[in-house]
Formats: sequence, structure tokens, C-alpha cells
Amino acid sequence: MRRNKRTYNFSTPSWFRSVQSIAYDFIIPLTIFQAIRTLILPTFLDFVILAIFITLTIRTHWQQP
Repeated sequence: MRRNKRTYNFSTPSWFRSVQSIAYDFIIPLTIFQAIRTLILPTFLDFVILAIFITLTIRTHWQQP
């Protein structure tokens, strides 16, 4: 009995890659803005948002070729 081989395509759709490239362009200015805002008016929510932005910035920096 012959089994059919499944082929998996793990490439991302083109619309998602275009959204990612736009996000790469805006993540560093958003992180800088949030850092300045956190220095001026430090609240718990500002620290959480800044931590998320820093994590995304590091992730996008290591992900790009």
C-alpha cells in the first residue's frame, strides 16, 4: 500500500510579510516615544507597554536577515 506524502508549505503569505515590513519601520520610533513618555509620566501601564515594545524591537532585530 502506497502512502501519499503530505507537503507542508510553511512560508508566510505575502500580505503578512508586507504588514511585517511596515511594523519593522515603525517599531523603533514607537519604542523611543514610549521610553520618553515613561520617563515623563511613569505608570505601570507605561512600563508594560515599554517592555512589550522593547521585546518586539529585539525580536525584529534578530529576525531580519
